[in-house]
Amino acid sequence: MLKRWIPLAIAGSVVGAAAPEPAQVGLIRINGAIGPATANYVARAIDAATEQRDQCLIIELDTPGGLLESTKDIVQTFYASKVPVIVYVSPSGASAGSAGVFITLAADIAAMAPNTIIGAAHPVAFGTGGGGGGGADSTNDVMRKKMENYTVSFIESIADKRHRNVDWAKSAVLQSAATTAQKALKANVIDLIADDVPDLLKKLDGRTAGGRTLKTANAKIVDIPMTAGERVFQLIWRPEVMFVLLLIAMYGMIGELTSPGAILPGVVGAIAVILFLFMSATLPVNIAGLALIGLAIALFVIDVFAPTHGVLTAGGVVSFFLGALMLFDRAAPGFALSLAWIIPATVVTAAFFIFAVGTGIRAQFKPVRAGTETMVGKRVIVLSRTDSRGGQVFIEGERWNAVSETPIEPGQPVEVTGINGLTLNVKPTT
Repeated sequence: MLKRWIPLAIAGSVVGAAAPEPAQVGLIRINGAIGPATANYVARAIDAATEQRDQCLIIELDTPGGLLESTKDIVQTFYASKVPVIVYVSPSGASAGSAGVFITLAADIAAMAPNTIIGAAHPVAFGTGGGGGGGADSTNDVMRKKMENYTVSFIESIADKRHRNVDWAKSAVLQSAATTAQKALKANVIDLIADDVPDLLKKLDGRTAGGRTLKTANAKIVDIPMTAGERVFQLIWRPEVMFVLLLIAMYGMIGELTSPGAILPGVVGAIAVILFLFMSATLPVNIAGLALIGLAIALFVIDVFAPTHGVLTAGGVVSFFLGALMLFDRAAPGFALSLAWIIPATVVTAAFFIFAVGTGIRAQFKPVRAGTETMVGKRVIVLSRTDSRGGQVFIEGERWNAVSETPIEPGQPVEVTGINGLTLNVKPTT
């Protein structure tokens, strides 16, 4: 009995023992400016990695910077994550600038590829736009100082929480300090350097992060791609797209005003205005730039009516160019509008107002050249005796009924003085 039971027990244990599931890690890639779409993507990826029971989530990062609000959202998401987050500045030649410094320091484990850079986190990169001068300088200085103090405290708290170099983190904000991967490792800014993702997995194996010991040596890498909606939002969340929306709004509204009843230009322009206003809440728009573009539009329109021989149009071109140049904070990484967009837009806008809008406005003030209104003032010949009871005249190849307070004999010339329905009012002329 004993001999039969022992093999069965051993066999049962062998059969019942399930093969361990292979470890896996989630992987996402962030390449470009940090904004709302990036924050949403990171949050969703962390949720997905948690559901998949990944060992960790690796974020390959290459960014020039981004917005402070989105950066704060990402940092808070890191803190609340149930899965360890590893930020890996990669590939070689990549950088974690501005907002990227905060994100890298906030990770459970910070890694960089060789020949990459981290640093320069001065708060100018998080500007939300603005403008002004003169008496507003002192106010701007105060606001800049407040923002600087806040970002210093923010990055200091991050470095302190993750036990990284607090002094260097503060210098990245106050002095725009930047450093290479090798120096960052020596200064305790990051935790390790890895040549690529497979090398990173080997070096992560056995490390403790997020309260667990990572087992990543032979882990399977699972990409967590952006959804279609995130891709679209990331695509349109660009200063170039916002600039195009501004142009469409401008052309559409002016087109509707110069051609009343067209409807389509007004509808398209209104939609573009709404989208522009929505995006201006997140992108660093400069109010002075918008004001200069508005002044340019006014100068273009005024020049149509004023005998300035193109002086106002020339001023409008200069104003539009400067406004487009100032529209986005050129100090904010990833948000500067290049001359490759500004110059063609200036030329197209000037041509649009000079030819299309100018022609449309002038046409509204020209005398009517078609229709019954054009008959008034013309001289014609009476076909039959015409008096207050009626008669007929021949005009523009047609016979028309006509009346006259003074009797007129056939063959006499008359002048059309008015139109009453299908009857002409005429009077004798010499």
